[in-house]
Amino acid sequence: MVKYSEDYLALGSNLDPEDYVFTTYTVETSDDIKNVAAAIAAEQSTGTWTQVSTLDKEIFDKYSGKVVDIDGEKIVVAFPVDDFSIDIGGVPQILSVIAGNLFGLSEAQGIRLEDVQFPNSVLKEFKGPKFGIDGLRDVLDRPEKPLVGTIVKPKIGLSPKQMADYVYECGIGGLTNGKDDETLSNQKFCPMEERVTEIAEAIDKVKSETGHKMIFAINISTRSDEIVEVAEIVQDLGATQLMIDVITCGFTSVQAVAEDPSIKLPLHIHRTMHGAMTRNPNHGISTKILSTLTRMCGGDALHIGTFGVGKMEGDSSGDIENMNECISDRLPYKPVMPVSSGGVYPGVVKKTVEISGNNVQIQAGGGVAGHPGGVRKGAAAMSQAVDAAYLGIELDEYAKTHEELKTALDKWGYLK
Repeated sequence: MVKYSEDYLALGSNLDPEDYVFTTYTVETSDDIKNVAAAIAAEQSTGTWTQVSTLDKEIFDKYSGKVVDIDGEKIVVAFPVDDFSIDIGGVPQILSVIAGNLFGLSEAQGIRLEDVQFPNSVLKEFKGPKFGIDGLRDVLDRPEKPLVGTIVKPKIGLSPKQMADYVYECGIGGLTNGKDDETLSNQKFCPMEERVTEIAEAIDKVKSETGHKMIFAINISTRSDEIVEVAEIVQDLGATQLMIDVITCGFTSVQAVAEDPSIKLPLHIHRTMHGAMTRNPNHGISTKILSTLTRMCGGDALHIGTFGVGKMEGDSSGDIENMNECISDRLPYKPVMPVSSGGVYPGVVKKTVEISGNNVQIQAGGGVAGHPGGVRKGAAAMSQAVDAAYLGIELDEYAKTHEELKTALDKWGYLK
């Protein structure tokens, strides 16, 4: 065990929140938690495993992380704002401080980053969403109801024409949103440019026939040095929304597209691969952090989980935290549209809306494509479920006069 200097402990200190970034960690350790807390503050700022001759008092006082609170397994470390390089380093450098080498410290069996609070001097360097909740609602002419969408299934394998047919059926069925799945990019069986054109025509056809507005998020996830160019290409071809896998592409890819003045489309943010760092409750990074950084970087809609009612491992409290981080006034940006997606079907819609309220985008892939009556009726069943939830009518009652919903409930059941 390395003994870290207690000089990094400043318990009970009343530090100016404008001068520090405050981070909260949960620590699992058989060591003295004060030692582990000091190790985190030291490792992520001015310290190392031994004393060094180059660390003088002036540097220590100005740049060292400080442990300001320990409560059971939770510790709060304040890092001086001068430790951060926002103009050049941005989110990559932020993460290198608050979520860097600390996860490998031998003094702890588990360390999980739970929360971060930035001062205004950091927050003002980020612009946040261009559209957010109100902007998406304006685009869709849907001022109050939850948004309701789909992910084209199967994930991969369909041609551009087959995907466009799917989108058309969903639009006729009443869905407001659709999107590529995270694994679809520019494969030979479904070239991106052809896919964009075909889907744009399908959306236009829905609008011309019914007046109904729909948008579809094209997955532009790619190399960071090419992503803005790809965004421009698909926008010019008629895309109505863009999708970025934030973990695999990086937060700066989202920021680059969001802040580029030539891009006029909302950004749908997927968080594929997040479970590698968020699933272990004793180690890694909370999904709340991903929500915070995505909102700072300009995502307009973000996957937040399904409040424990979908297929993905998760818990209702964590997903509610994610949702709150998307919409709260803790951050000085437009609110992000929370997206509930992953094993969703009509029978969970009312429960979802009871938890989230109406500011939510509810998405179903298999819950649309798996409907016994086909995609159009699957889309109609989801739309009917959202209407019932919005009106405060029980699903089984609403299903008495809506055949598509009744068929879906008979197949998959529903949560009361």
